[in-house]
Amino acid sequence: MPKVKALVLRTAGTNCNAETEYAFGKAGAEPRRVHINRILEKKGRVLRDYHILVLPGGFTYGDDIAAGKILANILRFHLQEDIREFLQEGKLILGICNGFQALVKGRLLPTVDGGGPQEATLTGNDSNRFETRWTYLKACSGKSVFVEEGQLLYLPVAHAEGKFVTRDDGVLDRLRKSSQIVFRYVNEKGESDGFPYNPNGSVDDVAGVCDPTGRVLGMMPHPERYVEEVQHPHWQRQVVGKYPEPHGIQIFRNAVKYVEKNLL
Repeated sequence: MPKVKALVLRTAGTNCNAETEYAFGKAGAEPRRVHINRILEKKGRVLRDYHILVLPGGFTYGDDIAAGKILANILRFHLQEDIREFLQEGKLILGICNGFQALVKGRLLPTVDGGGPQEATLTGNDSNRFETRWTYLKACSGKSVFVEEGQLLYLPVAHAEGKFVTRDDGVLDRLRKSSQIVFRYVNEKGESDGFPYNPNGSVDDVAGVCDPTGRVLGMMPHPERYVEEVQHPHWQRQVVGKYPEPHGIQIFRNAVKYVEKNLL
């Protein structure tokens, strides 16, 4: 059977690409790390050989100007048509942390750029500091192909600019009605509970959103950092053997299964 191919994009400052590659490999894909310069040199033709495009976490270009902004501009002004073609073929895009920031600021989320103003952004945490902690997430939508609605996940965050805000209340209301809010920060009971459960002050506790098709997902928490049981902070005391599998691997496995079913 043909392999699901995942392109893990890297550039100056990307630092979660190896972990993300490992996660997709464990999920059954054939991942490859590719520098953005190679894609630009070949005018986006590299994308045609892959089923999943992944923007991993890190601090691309030092987060100069704003987190993910320079990468966002490269995507928007140099690769927009190639990415449109990629999506028109039914393929998937996943942005994690800095990758989420780049997708939003590059106008690939919450909708692919239609020429209008930017609809949302990710800005500085309310705490005014870098937040690194484990968080509970509730999958509050079944629209995304990456996750099943109703799941309660436990994943780490590590960011200084993770506060999701929309241009206005109308955009937020539309995201709610269209089920594009995929993840919300919650407590261990699955309830909204403010800081530190919501580590950055995101409006409506938003931790991840998808596009209207459900095939583009951006999220601030790091699923690639919990794909092995021993990565859980309390693995020695309460985790090994307790759950069917680490929570993060589900997101990568769901993506692989979707491609196998619909694109191969």
